[in-house]
Amino acid sequence: MRINESAENYLETILILSKTKPVVRSVDIAEELGFKKSSVSVAMKNLRMQNHITVTKEGFIYLTDSGKKIAEMIYERHQLISMCLERLGVDKKTANDDACKIEHVISKESFDAIKNHVIK
Repeated sequence: MRINESAENYLETILILSKTKPVVRSVDIAEELGFKKSSVSVAMKNLRMQNHITVTKEGFIYLTDSGKKIAEMIYERHQLISMCLERLGVDKKTANDDACKIEHVISKESFDAIKNHVIK
């Protein structure tokens, strides 16, 4: 199932935050992305309804298997594309910003080709 770019960004953010925090809460996501907590709450409700996350009664957010799969795919794309752009001489901030855009629209075929070329 294909989800929208916004949902992919939220899932990726949850994954990244879970690497450095013992638990992830809506307020952490709002702070990381610079969004209002109310906007994040709506997004979390949608992700929960799509079974990409679970939320405990304490408000702790966890990725489900499907959510983690999507988050890891987007995160891998971001890391690889950003690295490639930096190797080509693009400054780190621009490479990161551009990777954020490209990671959502690049086809699996094109990404796999880039990945196979870089990893050779």
